[in-house]
Amino acid sequence: MRILVTGGTGFIGSHTVVELLNENYEVVVIDDFSNSKPDVVDKIKTITNKEFKFYEGNVCDKELLQIIFKENKIDAVIHFAGFKAVGESVQKPLMYYRNNLDSTLTLCEVMNANNVKNIVFSSSATVYGNPKGLPIKETFPTGETTNPYGATKVMIERILKDIYISDNTWNIALLRYFNPIGAHKSGLIGENPNDIPNNLMPYIVKVATKELKELNIFGNDYDTVDGTGVRDYIHVVDLAKGHIKAIEWVLKNNGIDAFNLGTGNGYSVLELVNAFKKYNNVDVPYKIVGRREGDIGSCYADVSYAKEKLGWESKYDIEDMVKDSYNFVKNSTLHM
Repeated sequence: MRILVTGGTGFIGSHTVVELLNENYEVVVIDDFSNSKPDVVDKIKTITNKEFKFYEGNVCDKELLQIIFKENKIDAVIHFAGFKAVGESVQKPLMYYRNNLDSTLTLCEVMNANNVKNIVFSSSATVYGNPKGLPIKETFPTGETTNPYGATKVMIERILKDIYISDNTWNIALLRYFNPIGAHKSGLIGENPNDIPNNLMPYIVKVATKELKELNIFGNDYDTVDGTGVRDYIHVVDLAKGHIKAIEWVLKNNGIDAFNLGTGNGYSVLELVNAFKKYNNVDVPYKIVGRREGDIGSCYADVSYAKEKLGWESKYDIEDMVKDSYNFVKNSTLHM
């Protein structure tokens, strides 16, 4: 089976490519390195000791996609490619709508033209907006998002649902991620954004390595255990393995469905910072600042449906997540 992975050198994409190769899938990757580094391609090959085809380019480039489908017999697609910074999406909504929607529409048109109708879509827990309750179930309403990034995920889910309504030979898994952190045990790949990080963990690490003086914690007046925001942090390798299960699911002609991928546990920002300090034996100075636009207080998953339907559940705990995150950065610094 040959899988096309869009955005396959990014944080989650690269870990998923590793797991696909480990499971003996043939893999084709397209990425434009807008939020990743070219050396990830070789690092994936080093980890797996396997080859895969790589195309440098943007998924909005229809001609390039047509070449990829012409040159490779693709059986299914995992679609990661897209901008993903919540804060940036509030500042640059047009850029987010153009890129995230355009890339998906172009991809689906080329898939349709080549009769490839199996897709796993990288969605997000942001589709639930400010959830009506906790833990969050897949049956909860979506659409009342608090930022343009989340809105693009809702719109793409809707586009994919409409494609399925028009042609039920499509098989579509919508994977709603919670908060991926951690890194591969090898220390070779991890979260390494090109620009300003948009997630908490890269900031914690930058403070731990003294690249930054202190961590800004956005808000301590939420209705949570210690006033700081609560999230469902999931190890990126667990998340990657979830994509393997989702590919198996779509290849069995299962129609369309949505799945939460998280651990089912919520940790506050302060709990995560304290776990990082404890398990890595480093200091992480921080200060409390105002809430950030587009953020919500608490967000964690009910993960029973993914376990039931995909046979998937998370294995790694908070200690693994913080140790692997720090190990990746220490390893990167050694090889600079």
